[in-house]
Amino acid sequence: MRQGVGRRASIGLLGAMALSAPAAVQAAAKGSKAAPLPPITIYHLEGRRSERIVWLMEELGLPYELKFKRGDLAGSMALIRAINPVAPMAPTVQYGDQILVESGAIIDLILTRHAAGKLRPADNSRDLPNHLLFMHYAEGSLAARLFSDYRAWMAKPPTTRSPLVDSEAAVQFAEDHLARYPWFGGAEFSAADIMMMFPLNVATALNIVDVAQFPKVAEWKTRIEARPAYKRMLANARPDGMIGNLPVLPKHAPSGPRQPR
Repeated sequence: MRQGVGRRASIGLLGAMALSAPAAVQAAAKGSKAAPLPPITIYHLEGRRSERIVWLMEELGLPYELKFKRGDLAGSMALIRAINPVAPMAPTVQYGDQILVESGAIIDLILTRHAAGKLRPADNSRDLPNHLLFMHYAEGSLAARLFSDYRAWMAKPPTTRSPLVDSEAAVQFAEDHLARYPWFGGAEFSAADIMMMFPLNVATALNIVDVAQFPKVAEWKTRIEARPAYKRMLANARPDGMIGNLPVLPKHAPSGPRQPR
């Protein structure tokens, strides 16, 4: 598939050459079609963040190879270590001859080069700020807070809420957004929803927060789970359901107002 610059044929060679390098790149990006997709291999651990990349590819209808050992997290990790020994993590993706990690970065790359505007609001859309916010919030604020609190609570269950931003507050931020918008990207389903599903599942499945406090999140998850591409992802990437899950907290964190410091 050819990549074009979206300019009229009447623009001559001299005019095209006169474009500065940054301007030429910008012009190409505005009018380009999806670039050819190199071979994609997703190295996967069942029930982990690598599901995001499988789900993305299913939503976009793009081809990929999925590598993992069914029901064997240690065996799947050995496959990852063989190709990515320095930073073995899921997802590890072979993108042509390059090895990539970090699910948000992988998603952004695929959307930018190969999705032709799908699963991302337009650059001039009011929804783009929401999309970008939650693309990064999913890991930078939410997942980081959840796993930090989870480890602390497993070691010594708290008796009061932290005066700082805690897991309940981090999930409440998502709940408040869904009270105003149907999706994390705004008016339409986007890759931000793909990013947010993993930490919100962690929050409720591990009893880090009280699921009953977040009805908008629960309703959003119901709509996500009904998506055909999500169902295909589960069939391909989690054929035996969740395996090797972390222990569920016997009691979720204290709720209610936070005490001032």
